Amino acid sequence: MKKALLVVSFGTSYTETYKKNILSCETRLAEEFPDRDCFRAFTSEMIIKKIAKRDGKDIYNPQRALQKLYEQGYEDVAVQSLHIINGDEYEKVARQVSAFEAKFKRLHLGAPLLSDFSDFEKVMSAVQNLFPSLNHDEHVVLMGHGATHHAFTAYACLDHMFQARNLPFHVGAVESYPEVGLVVDRLVSLKAKKIHLMPLMLVAGDHATNDMASDEDDSWKSLMQKSGIGVQVWLQGLGENSAIRELFVEHLLHAIQDVEDEAVR
Repeated sequence: MKKALLVVSFGTSYTETYKKNILSCETRLAEEFPDRDCFRAFTSEMIIKKIAKRDGKDIYNPQRALQKLYEQGYEDVAVQSLHIINGDEYEKVARQVSAFEAKFKRLHLGAPLLSDFSDFEKVMSAVQNLFPSLNHDEHVVLMGHGATHHAFTAYACLDHMFQARNLPFHVGAVESYPEVGLVVDRLVSLKAKKIHLMPLMLVAGDHATNDMASDEDDSWKSLMQKSGIGVQVWLQGLGENSAIRELFVEHLLHAIQDVEDEAVR
């Protein structure tokens, strides 16, 4: 049976962060499934068009990628999402995958990063291990993307879990809750002197570079500095973290096992 692995992410037009994050995840997944030919897809049509115009490269969206795999005779396709939450982008992938179920003998879809309780705990550990030693007045702030979709609650949940364990880690979101103002107020009340600021995103792209780390008056870095807090920026996407890559592998292994179990039943 001809097998394929399709790795789906939002995408990025930043070449270096693509290599460090998306390509690293693709490579790790390909290593885990050597019997499958590996392909990629982006969900952002804006990024797909930008790369086509700038670089002349044709990157498929999930629907086009699945159609191509069908035309090439693949019968067993494993799809892994590199999205962070079960939001609009992931639901778009899930709908596109579902539309192809009748065309393949087996079709598997791995869940995004923060999908069940154990995922939250593993992501917490993966981030904590990047900062093994912090002074009492040092904290880490993670900047998530946020969403209008109800899955935005994943960011608040992760933040709450850090606080419930009395850990110096905080989560905010650019486009939803928790807002950066709430995070800054909390840091001031805790008398924080230094903040390690990094994205809770697969890649360190536009949001990390501009909304988080720039010198603009309303960037997260600037807002924290205005409150008298020292800031060290880490432009490092989650895809650079080996523990995060392993979690994506784990999700796809579970998805494949679920499909195989269902076939036996």
